Amino acid sequence: MAQLSLFLVVLLALVIPIFMARFQISNVPTAVAEIIVGIVMGSSGFNLITSTHDLTFLSNLGVILLMFLSGMEIDFDLLQRKNNPKGKSQAGRTVDPLKTAITAFIGIVVMAFVLAYILRLTGLFSEVMLAAIILMTVALGVVIATLKEKDILGRPIGQTILLTAILGEVIPLLLLTIYASVNGGNAEQLWLIILLFAAAIFLLRRFKQPYLWFAKITKATTQLDIRLAFFLIFALVTVAERVGAENILGAFLAGMVMKLLEPSEATKDKLTSIGYGFFIPIFFIMTGVRLNLRSLFAHPSSLMLLPVLVIFLFIAKAPVVLTYMRYFQKKNAFAGGFLTATTITIVLPTLQVARKLHAITSTQSDAFILAAVIVCILSPIVFNSNFVLLPEDKIKEKVAIVGANAVTVPVAHDLHANWYSVKMFTDKKNQYKTYDSRVENLTFLPNLDEETLEKDGVFDGDIVVAANRADEDNIKIARIAKEKGVNRVIARLSEVDSKTLTEFNEKGIEVFNSTNVHAALMRAMIESPTVYRIMTDTKNILYSVKVKNTHYTGRQLMDLEFIDQITVSRIKRGDEWLIPRGATVIEPGDILVFSGEFKVADRVRDLLSKE
Repeated sequence: MAQLSLFLVVLLALVIPIFMARFQISNVPTAVAEIIVGIVMGSSGFNLITSTHDLTFLSNLGVILLMFLSGMEIDFDLLQRKNNPKGKSQAGRTVDPLKTAITAFIGIVVMAFVLAYILRLTGLFSEVMLAAIILMTVALGVVIATLKEKDILGRPIGQTILLTAILGEVIPLLLLTIYASVNGGNAEQLWLIILLFAAAIFLLRRFKQPYLWFAKITKATTQLDIRLAFFLIFALVTVAERVGAENILGAFLAGMVMKLLEPSEATKDKLTSIGYGFFIPIFFIMTGVRLNLRSLFAHPSSLMLLPVLVIFLFIAKAPVVLTYMRYFQKKNAFAGGFLTATTITIVLPTLQVARKLHAITSTQSDAFILAAVIVCILSPIVFNSNFVLLPEDKIKEKVAIVGANAVTVPVAHDLHANWYSVKMFTDKKNQYKTYDSRVENLTFLPNLDEETLEKDGVFDGDIVVAANRADEDNIKIARIAKEKGVNRVIARLSEVDSKTLTEFNEKGIEVFNSTNVHAALMRAMIESPTVYRIMTDTKNILYSVKVKNTHYTGRQLMDLEFIDQITVSRIKRGDEWLIPRGATVIEPGDILVFSGEFKVADRVRDLLSKE
């Protein structure tokens, strides 16, 4: 029977996603489908699968890997204000995703505790802290998958929802650790949890440089990056258990440490494959197998808890809707609030901890799990049915051009409006008068000192182009922009001395020299007229795009559905340039240089750059 149970679980882990793909069931998260099938096949249904020692071990490893991969989902760049993308709301207000998410989550915390006290007062559930933790959680994995599907992960509203979900995973996990330490009789050792964070920082500092070396020497038979990941998992899980914290916190911290090591896309794919390809589906299926609905229906008090929990899980996220409505269209704010109500990944480990502490009965635990499953089914459906992408939700690269003249004004007009938001600045009154009516966003600068440039928002963009006629002005602006942390800085210089060129190369400042550009174009016209026509064609466009969409990685060029509509001229992989052939396999992080008709090229660039 034990061997049959293991076989059936592995078989179901294979069949469930195939079944969902065949019948195009996209609104229900795979994890929820696996729990439902587990319910049907377990003690609540046909009783074909029972909990065995092997399945329990694999399930426990699955939850640890789930928390590890959840930690790897945290994007630390988003938590830094300077890297926090902003956009304009429908009302014209600037949206700060981080500030909006923090405000929304504070509202969630307050509402969660209010609802938890109501549960206690009504006698339905007495553990206020535990109920509050569950009500404030957000399923980060489900949120990310849904946002990716809608292609809004990089837009202001997508970033706001994502940051809210990150807070809804990290904060409840920390609160769960405190709760478990207090209720487990280890309150006096609570301070030792600091050692867990210290261990994480130590491992990060210790392995940052070795990891870079590992990435160079790893090979198919060693897989050092994966070995390091599992070492981090078991090291931090061991430390967590030693200091009285929960092992899932150690696994989550291990994921965060791994993320800070900046692993390659290939490493992320391998870890995701190991987790979601085998161990994590077993955890979800076994969660359903252990769910005893017959016992739940036999206890009226626990059964009464179920509909209340479903309603409360939605009400707990009401502050999200109210906060989002200040910045986003009402329908989208409503949809975003419903999406943050999804709560399954942290709820299951939380209930596992609570059962171990005897803080919750098995029937109450089953009611919480079933409520989370129902909410996880409804939330993505409501989100997908109501969310409509608006023009103001689109985030573009912000370009600041200092210098309005015959060279920069046409460039500002020609930059594709779908990809770039351009602002121009000039300190010359005559240029301002000449171009003010022709340039939509032209700002006059009284001078070019650092304070004025920063005050007028020159350094708020992603790209700064210093294109005044005076080289000394452009050198000065370029240096300040790089010091302010601008991602890309381009300086227009009529004469370039070796000292300045060396300095700019070291700082990553790009140099535009009119003489060199004109000479290169003339050479292209003589030697490669086709290349020149591609560069100057008004019907077609030449693009370079970094491949981030995993749907197109691991596939041959000839197998891409749009390959007959574009021409791929070069592929850059690391520091190497490849000549593309039909059998060339696209890898994550490849930079494709291709050309095509405007609309087609736009669509291809959009598809390949999706995260």
